[in-house]
Amino acid sequence: MITLPPERFDKEGFLRDLNAWSPAVAKQIAAAEDIALSDEHWEVIELLRRYYQEFEASPAMRALVKYTRIHLGDDKGRSIYLLRLFPGSPAKLGSKIAGLPKPENCL
Repeated sequence: MITLPPERFDKEGFLRDLNAWSPAVAKQIAAAEDIALSDEHWEVIELLRRYYQEFEASPAMRALVKYTRIHLGDDKGRSIYLLRLFPGSPAKLGSKIAGLPKPENCL
């Protein structure tokens, strides 16, 4: 697996160059966060990248839940579902793994 050197990331682990993202980089970031990516993770990662293309910003948690509900249905469009996949702060951690900037109003 190709890995990016540490200088390609900021101090919080977000990519400095969004164009450097690839599925292999997502796996590298996820591994650093002790997350093994499943199909469920990839579904949300792809959704996060679509959100970014549509709105030119990473979503905050409420926006992520709403967008997920719209595109993936009520069962997956819930905070508890997203927390299970991306513990702590799903919007922040999901965006990091998806190669997106840190959401503006995220801890």
